[in-house]
Amino acid sequence: KVVTKAKKSIDDLADKLVEIYAQREITEGFAFLPDQPWQQEFEDAFPYEETEDQLQATAEIKESMERPVPMDRLLAGDVGFGKTEVAMRAAFLAVDNHKQVAVLVPTTVLAYQHFQTFSSRLKGMPVRVDYLSRARSAAKTKEILRDLADGKINIIVGTHKLIGKSVKFKDLG
Repeated sequence: KVVTKAKKSIDDLADKLVEIYAQREITEGFAFLPDQPWQQEFEDAFPYEETEDQLQATAEIKESMERPVPMDRLLAGDVGFGKTEVAMRAAFLAVDNHKQVAVLVPTTVLAYQHFQTFSSRLKGMPVRVDYLSRARSAAKTKEILRDLADGKINIIVGTHKLIGKSVKFKDLG
């Protein structure tokens, strides 16, 4: 009985996944424009030499972002191999196309670290970065949520608070 139930559960999940992916393929998404001058300036300011994997991942992600369907891509790699830089380049492309970006992270510490990294890397660019986590005061959280809904924040980094009902975006990309 257990094996039969498990097989049925797997079949149901597979059917649901096929349905989800079929729906994604016919759903219209936003086709981002190719790199603009700000993008190149941002990427040229990277203080390290990119690895081949970083360059390949960045190119593939941008190619996916330029298609008019919702992107479905997972970027994975060991600690210290440049995933954050690749994510920042994709985020910058979205912001350069007048979209907001949400970066969901699992911990409060990581939210603050990524906020610092994004802020440092985007210093001097016309991009506002902020973060949401339980470490923010209620008043600051309220201000951030208001600014996010008004489109005043371009990139928001946060924990599960980002998926709460009170979080509204002006134009999430």
